[in-house]
Amino acid sequence: MNPDREKTVGMALEGVRVLDFTHVQSGPACTQFLAWFGADVIKVERPGTGDITRGQLRDIADVDSLYFTMLNHNKRSITLDTKNPAGKTVLEELVQCCDVLVENFAPGVLERMGLTWERLQALNPRLIAASIKGFGPGPYEHAKVYENVAQCAGGSASTTGFDDGPPVVTGAQIGDSGSGLHLALGIVAALHQRTSTGRGQKVTVAMQDSVLNLCRVKLRDQQRLAHGPLEEYPQYPNGVFGSSVPRAGNASGGGQPGAILRCENWETDPNAYVYFIAQAPVWDRICAVINREEWIAHPDYATPEARLPRLGSIFDTIEQWTMTRSKFEVMDVLNAYDIPGGPILSMEELAAEPSLRATGTIVEVEHPARGRHLSVGNPIKLSDSPTVVVASPLLGEHTEQILRDVLHFDRDRIAEVRSSGALGRAAELPPGPLHAASSSVETRSSSRRVR
Repeated sequence: MNPDREKTVGMALEGVRVLDFTHVQSGPACTQFLAWFGADVIKVERPGTGDITRGQLRDIADVDSLYFTMLNHNKRSITLDTKNPAGKTVLEELVQCCDVLVENFAPGVLERMGLTWERLQALNPRLIAASIKGFGPGPYEHAKVYENVAQCAGGSASTTGFDDGPPVVTGAQIGDSGSGLHLALGIVAALHQRTSTGRGQKVTVAMQDSVLNLCRVKLRDQQRLAHGPLEEYPQYPNGVFGSSVPRAGNASGGGQPGAILRCENWETDPNAYVYFIAQAPVWDRICAVINREEWIAHPDYATPEARLPRLGSIFDTIEQWTMTRSKFEVMDVLNAYDIPGGPILSMEELAAEPSLRATGTIVEVEHPARGRHLSVGNPIKLSDSPTVVVASPLLGEHTEQILRDVLHFDRDRIAEVRSSGALGRAAELPPGPLHAASSSVETRSSSRRVR
């Protein structure tokens, strides 16, 4: 990168101010992306308690949980009692000077606070009001939704697991964090459109819709099913198909036959497995690797169509080879022959992986109360806007700073609002220097960003 240009280029969303009315995971995941890209995200929290995840699944007493810290990087926190008249006034003044409002309250909560779309437009016609709800308009639009509910209602669970077992939810947070990512994209699109229209707009994401979007290949298969059995599914040899897409175990969803196979020491290591794809263009190499060269021209194995009803026995044979090697040794061979596959990596292995540290996908962050801990960094890399991951804010840490620097309250106005009880008591920073790790080559001297 040109050094002179690097000095002049700011963060991608620098100058965008976000009023963050989110909690738990789906909303905070959205606003964390915006903060990672340089937006000034002001997290509004209830005095005394804040985001409920501050206290959930704590591993250290009286310290913000990892659940909270890993979803609220790079944000500022203000405590505000919005039921207090002075607090509501402050909130409306914040609405007037922000570009985006993001919320993931239960249906109707924002309206009961008096912040209808019409009121928001009256306060700030350029405001983008972004919301995550469990369902869109329909029979369940007023229902509360959590991660696993979204996975079940969005089609993921019905198509996950093995055919002889119950539906299974995935450990990936495709309902919560997946919805947050979808909403962040919608917000960026609305910000771009505002440059030409000058108007704000509503951006809405339903968790059910987000999960279904991530399961689109299964909707593809539902339509294919009407024209015959799904040949790439493990049920195909027996011809057992109902009226809906079945659970396919570990079979690939993309038409390339794949399976999870045991590797050396699988008896004692629960993650001693590799995902192996029997890709048609490299079939001859697969046969050479597992010492089954006779399969290359054999009519029962020579073509993808001939192999389909025999995939179970084929993968059994390949597994006899993978079980003689560690998953990493298997990968060395597969890479040498350009055969697609991947090791089953545990969270322990991922946390220690040097390449993920080098790219900033996993970062070490210094928290004023927790100390140094690992977190997931920005997975989206911009060449001109490297992400610096900053520790999550203490509850109300930036309350006075926001009143002073964003709303331009003088000392008397701040004292007046504080005496009203609208702010609660802001957390105090412990003494000592703070440092944050960067997902770029550079690091910052302070983990507290002051705008």
